[in-house]
Amino acid sequence: MKKFKNPFPTVDIIIEMEHSGGQPGIVLIKRKNPPHGWALPGGFVDYNESLEQAAKREAKEETSLEIQIVDQMFTYSDPKRDPRFHTITTVYIARAKGTPEAKDDAAEIGVFSREEIDFPLAFDHAKILEDYFRSKENQTRKK
Repeated sequence: MKKFKNPFPTVDIIIEMEHSGGQPGIVLIKRKNPPHGWALPGGFVDYNESLEQAAKREAKEETSLEIQIVDQMFTYSDPKRDPRFHTITTVYIARAKGTPEAKDDAAEIGVFSREEIDFPLAFDHAKILEDYFRSKENQTRKK
């Protein structure tokens, strides 16, 4: 019997919340484990778990925040997006209130405005956020 090798399903969450001064911001975590660096909260989907359940669980585990999923954005599948192995991620946009705390795989946490994210991000998260902000701009123009 042929043994199949499949990519690992993952989720990433763009958590929108108020930044200092009431400005909109995005929650990022600094990863404890390799690959190190700042990243969107997220992780692997467990067996018998929906993507939405995984997004809520990963957000809670890494940020201590209860999130409300607002939308499913895109799926990213470049085999090189994760240097460890091939993953496919589905990105969710969510909202949260409260004070995020770095938990589980997160060494640090912060809420950043678009302008403050001027540092490298892990995985393909810079591309994901570029797509997110471009989508937000397009929505604003249509109004």
